[in-house]
Amino acid sequence: MDASAGAIRVLIAAGGTGGHLYPGIAIAEEWMRMHPDSKVLFVGTSRGPEQKAVPAAGFALKTIAARGLPRKPGLGWIAAIFGLVKSLGQSFRLIAEFKPHVVVGTGSYVSAPAVLVARILGIPVILQEQNSIPGATNRWLNLVADEVHISFLESRGYFRRKNNLRVSGNPIRRSLLYQDKATAYEAFGLSPEKKTLFVFGGSRGAASINRATEGALERLKQRRELQVIWQTGAEDFEAIRQRFGSFPIPVRVFGYLEQIEKAYAIADIAVCRAGAMTIAELTACGIAAILVPYPHATRDHQTHNARGLLDRDAALVIADKDLTPETLAGKIEMLLRDEPRLRRLGRNARAFARIDAAQRIARSMEQLAHASPIPREG
Repeated sequence: MDASAGAIRVLIAAGGTGGHLYPGIAIAEEWMRMHPDSKVLFVGTSRGPEQKAVPAAGFALKTIAARGLPRKPGLGWIAAIFGLVKSLGQSFRLIAEFKPHVVVGTGSYVSAPAVLVARILGIPVILQEQNSIPGATNRWLNLVADEVHISFLESRGYFRRKNNLRVSGNPIRRSLLYQDKATAYEAFGLSPEKKTLFVFGGSRGAASINRATEGALERLKQRRELQVIWQTGAEDFEAIRQRFGSFPIPVRVFGYLEQIEKAYAIADIAVCRAGAMTIAELTACGIAAILVPYPHATRDHQTHNARGLLDRDAALVIADKDLTPETLAGKIEMLLRDEPRLRRLGRNARAFARIDAAQRIARSMEQLAHASPIPREG
């Protein structure tokens, strides 16, 4: 029976890390904007950020026993294989009960069981890949997916199958694009007359960025046109908050920012890692960034991500091994002094963005859902 009437049910397998989760949430939000009568269910784990973030975004979450495969053989492999087998059974029961018309996977070990079961049952499958160098899960599942939506054209060479690849970009939450700046300045107690530096290292922070920023701000404390928003991560939060509580320039310190979109709305310069979702958000907001790629990322994919912006004069890059208070302060000061360069970086970053990525993926979901063998209610 063709799925031509009634509510469409969508299953999104996403989680494990924020980089794999938030694209799924962005897709779900866009889908519900286009199809408010639909049903969306997330599949994740009980250990990742999805446990809190998915319900907070207004979606239901079911957890499975999937675990990541350690890089080195050992007892961790046994646990991961056991978790995979168990999660396949859990995914089968979950899909049999929910009866999705389309399944979306965003990579990582979380998405594999649900995608495999969906494929076995003939349910359409869409994958979304965030990084310029695709993860192992998506490279493998590419062989069975109906469509794989990639974010970088350079990713094509890593997939064995090419005829199902679509270059769509990384889906971002609409809330990032529609923030009121005056409200954001007020929320942080900052001035629209100053330049705002936004420093962050992901939800857990980044120790090397925090150390360099501490020293850099000491060198920049006479730059009275500067103000700072700093997400330190939980580990460094208390020490940094105390040290910069009464500083010559305003420094707002947070362990974790629940509403990061407000910081993006007023940031003139960002100092951060080069994860694919971070780059998608920075470019969508047109922010000039100083990227410090995480040196231990799988296959050094963050360096490849950053190079895509560097080659387009859309960001500055400092290798983690070269990150010192002096080098960081030097680049920040250069951008403060060179307003045309600052604006050019932001403009080029904005040109790199694909702000309609979630909408592109949702349209593909529409087409596949209508061809689904699962009947729709109503």
